[in-house]
Amino acid sequence: MLQVQLFQTFGGRTPHRPAEDVAFAVARFFQRGGTFQNYYMYHGGTNFGRTSGGPFITTSYDYDAPIDEYGNIRQPKWGHLKELHKAIKLCEPALIYGDMNIISLGKGLQATVYSTKNSGVCAAFLSNVHSKQDATVRFNGVSYNLPAWSVSVLPDCKNVVYNTARISIQTSVMGMEQVSMESLHPVGTSSGDRGKISVNWSWHKEDVGIWGENKFSAHGLLEQLSTVLDKSDYLWYTTSVYIHEDEPFLKSGSQLLLHVDSRGHTLHVFANRNFAGSQTGDYSKWGFTFEKPIALQAGENHIALLSMTVGLQNIGAFFDTWPTGINGPLKLLGLRNGPMDLSLQTWYYQIGLKGEYLQLYSDTGAKQVEWISGVNPPKQTSLIWYKTEFNAPEGTNSVALDLSTMNKGQAWVNGNHIGRYFVSLKAPSDGCSNVCDYRGTYYSSKCDTNCGESTQKWYHVPRSWLHPTNNVLVLLEEVGGDPSGISFGTRYVDTVCAHVSEVHPTVGSLTLPELRLQCSSGQRISSISFASFGNPSGSCRNFINGSCHAVNSTAIVEKACLGKETCSISVSEDLFGISCADNLKSLAVEGVCKY
Repeated sequence: MLQVQLFQTFGGRTPHRPAEDVAFAVARFFQRGGTFQNYYMYHGGTNFGRTSGGPFITTSYDYDAPIDEYGNIRQPKWGHLKELHKAIKLCEPALIYGDMNIISLGKGLQATVYSTKNSGVCAAFLSNVHSKQDATVRFNGVSYNLPAWSVSVLPDCKNVVYNTARISIQTSVMGMEQVSMESLHPVGTSSGDRGKISVNWSWHKEDVGIWGENKFSAHGLLEQLSTVLDKSDYLWYTTSVYIHEDEPFLKSGSQLLLHVDSRGHTLHVFANRNFAGSQTGDYSKWGFTFEKPIALQAGENHIALLSMTVGLQNIGAFFDTWPTGINGPLKLLGLRNGPMDLSLQTWYYQIGLKGEYLQLYSDTGAKQVEWISGVNPPKQTSLIWYKTEFNAPEGTNSVALDLSTMNKGQAWVNGNHIGRYFVSLKAPSDGCSNVCDYRGTYYSSKCDTNCGESTQKWYHVPRSWLHPTNNVLVLLEEVGGDPSGISFGTRYVDTVCAHVSEVHPTVGSLTLPELRLQCSSGQRISSISFASFGNPSGSCRNFINGSCHAVNSTAIVEKACLGKETCSISVSEDLFGISCADNLKSLAVEGVCKY
C-alpha cells in the first residue's frame, strides 16, 4: 500500500508529497515485480460529525490525494498517475507472461526486463535512484537519459513512453471564491456586508456545570473515555470548595492558582460560572498541566471543569484503553495552610452538554430553548450557540465554510454535522520551504506547507445538504470567536500551468509532445500570464525566461488558448520558429481561468 500523503492534525503543518515521487514509488513497485497497487488515499474525504480519530486529526481528510476531499481532480498528481497506469497497461502482456531479468547499468542505475522467449513480447523499466545526479545509460545499444530519482517505462523495450520525473500534465491551482452577501441573502443586504454569511444571528448560552437529572457522583477523578463511552466529546467535572474569610489572599486582593493535570485533550475551567481559562494538548503530546489564577470568594465556591476529547486514539496496541480526561493531581495553590488537594473529594459528573442533549442544531431541538436575536451577536464568549439562515451559494462548485474568525467548537448545516473545528490551533512557524525537491527518500515532513497558519479554516459543506433557500447554520463555540466574520466560499480552478520539453515521452499515437491546459467546466482561459518556448525555468506562478526565448511565445499561446475551456500546443521548433544551439527546449505556460 502506497501512502499518497499523511493525515493532517490540528496544530500541524499541511503535508504534501510531489506527484513525481508518488509516480516513482509506484513505477519502482511494478519494476520490482509488484502486481497490485493500492493507494491510501486516492480520493480524499471529510471526517463529518465526530468521526475523526487521532486524536487531533482534522475534519478534513484530504490527504493530498489525486482526487481532493471536494471531489475535484488534483493536478498534476491525478493526470501524472493516469499516464503512468496507461504506460504500465501497455506493458501488460510482458508483465503477465514474461520472465524478469535485472541488468545493472551502473551504480544506482538498473534495467528490469520482462520478456517471453517465444512470442518476442518485451517491456523494460529503466531506473535511476540517485537523489541528485541525472544519468545517460546504454540499454540494448541505445542511449537513454534518466533524470535523478526517476523510472522510464519502455513497453516495447525500445521507446520511452513515460518517465516519472517528467510531467506534461498541467498544474491546477485551486482557489476559494468568497460568496457575496447578496447571493446568500438577496433581499435587504448592502455591499458593505459583502463576504459575510449573515447580519442576522440568534444565540443561546450553554449551561455551565451540572444541567440534568442524569448527573452522578464519585469519590475522586474518573477517567473520561470509560465514563463517557464515546457518547460525547464532553465531560463535566464539578465540585465545591469552602474558602475561609480570613485567608490572606482575600485581603491582599490576589488570587489562588488552580493546578490541574490532564491526560487531554482540552480543558475549560469555570469558577462560580465565570470562565477562568483553557488549556489544550496537541497531536504529539495530549497531556498538559493547567495552572492559572481563578477568582474565588469567601464561603462556598463552585468549580466546574469541562474536559473535552478531540477525536479518540484509533491505532496502536490496546488503543481502546488509552486514557483521557483529568487524572490529577488537582490542587488549589496559595492558601495559608498550603496546597489544597481536591483530587480525592467528591466530584459530580455530567456527560455531554445540555444543548447537545437537546439537539439545538435540529429544528425541533432549537425550539426547546429561548434564543436572543440581533445584528450584533456576542463575540469572544465561551460556551455559546449561534444560529443563522442563508441561501445556497449559486452554481455547482463545491462549497466550504470559512471559520477563520472562530476558535474551537462544532458546526451543523440543516442538522447535518460538519464536524469539529479548531482554527485557533496553528501550525509551527518553522519547518516549511518554498522549494519542494521530489528527489530522494520521502519522509512525512519533507514538503510541509502552511507554517504559522491555522491548520484548517475551510470546512466542506456538501451541496446535497443544502436547500435553495432557508438553510440553517448552527455553531457551538467553546472558547470564543466572532461569528460575524464567517463566510462561504466555492472551490474553483484559478490558475493553470504546464511545462513540457521537446523530448517528453508520449503515451499513445502522439508524435510530438503537447502542452495542454484545461479549466473547470464552464470556465474559459481569460489571460496568459506567462509563456516561453526556449529554456524557461521555475514553477507554476514563478516561471522565468531563460537565455533562449521565442519572442512570439505569448502570441502563439494566446491564439491557441484564449476564450477556450481547453487547448493544446505542440512543443516544437517548427511552431515557434526558434533554434537555440545546445539547449534542450521546452514550453512553459501559465493561464488564468474565469467564468
